[in-house]
Amino acid sequence: MAQKDPYASLRYKEFRVFLLVRFAMVFAWTMQFVVIEWQVYSLTKDPLSLGIIGLMEVIPAVAMALFAGHIVDQKEKRGLLVKCILGFSIISLGLFLITWPVLVEDLSLQTILYCIYFLVFLGGIVRSFIGPTIFSLLSLLVPKRLYPNAATWSSSTWQMGAVIGPAIGGFAIHFIGVHGSMFLIFGCSLIALLGLSQIPKKPILNPNIGEPVFKSLKEGIKFVMNTKIILGALTLDMIAVLFGGAMALLPIFAQDILHVGSQGFGILRAAPAVGALIIMFTSAYFPLNKNAGMKLLMAIFGFGVCMIVFGLSSVFWISVIALFLSGVTDGISMIIRQTILQLRTPDAMRGRVASVNSMFVGSSNELGAFESGVTAKLMGTVVAVVFGGTMTLITVVTTGIVSPTFRKLDLRKDIEAHEDLE
Repeated sequence: MAQKDPYASLRYKEFRVFLLVRFAMVFAWTMQFVVIEWQVYSLTKDPLSLGIIGLMEVIPAVAMALFAGHIVDQKEKRGLLVKCILGFSIISLGLFLITWPVLVEDLSLQTILYCIYFLVFLGGIVRSFIGPTIFSLLSLLVPKRLYPNAATWSSSTWQMGAVIGPAIGGFAIHFIGVHGSMFLIFGCSLIALLGLSQIPKKPILNPNIGEPVFKSLKEGIKFVMNTKIILGALTLDMIAVLFGGAMALLPIFAQDILHVGSQGFGILRAAPAVGALIIMFTSAYFPLNKNAGMKLLMAIFGFGVCMIVFGLSSVFWISVIALFLSGVTDGISMIIRQTILQLRTPDAMRGRVASVNSMFVGSSNELGAFESGVTAKLMGTVVAVVFGGTMTLITVVTTGIVSPTFRKLDLRKDIEAHEDLE
């Protein structure tokens, strides 16, 4: 009966606190990324500078990902997450200081940019640990039979934070400026730390504590590569995010194409948030487990179409609608993918699988920002977005044709198996 309750996992206090912490961190992280994008483009007026921001974060995130997964599987999750959030707080404080006009008035533009890029680089290191730690901690907060329900709420919370953070960032830039926005981000990290103090330490479920690093990493990669459903979901979403994301170029659209300024930039950023919010509430009542593979393919296909429409639009309200629908489709994709990972990943492998996930999908947001910046520089902004959306459509169609097993994926049997465990 518990699984039929859309609020089943929310009845656990620790899980509710976990969602608050996750929302605060995702909100702060994504808002910070947008504020820095705006600041850097305002200083340079160069699309490539936006790509460099993404590159500075994705290099350490990918390089450290597998090593971070090994550590997460070996360490106590709650304490490790506290250290990650402390690291983020220090970085956000640094960005607060480097955007303070009083402190940087005597610094050259190049020095300011290098400081920002360096802090973003450090953020990439911290990020490589945060994703696997959060993914692993979730499974320790609710019974196994509630994993699908918990994954839905966790994914929806991530999605909501990932789109509301940038949306608030756009409005905050307009009303309180870049420096004030960075102070707000720092405050969110402190809220996350306070919330995490309400969750006690959790047991380490890995029976292979002390396992050699390279053996551990090999086992993690082997598991993902041999589990075709997980590999397919990660690969599909990685390609879609890599080529289909236009969010990194929004400052250019707001300033130079749609001519709507910082306030319009906030509205554009808010549009996906509305779509994600709708998905958050409806997916709890109408689970996406039936025909999950086909739904995932259709969602990412729809996301690609939205990106093409957005890229071609020169009308503000059409652009807003396209981004709203991109939030809906991206939310569906996120929920299904996270449900697959939670259901099909053994407890002892969660850190390493989540690290591979961060390499495939999490970091592809920043790598996509670099790709968007480079293609915008070479092809022009509009062509770059349309090209990315088109590549997403091609990827979805190809996956649907060559992988009938993925196309026919249904998660209801997995859910029934977990219900029988308790």
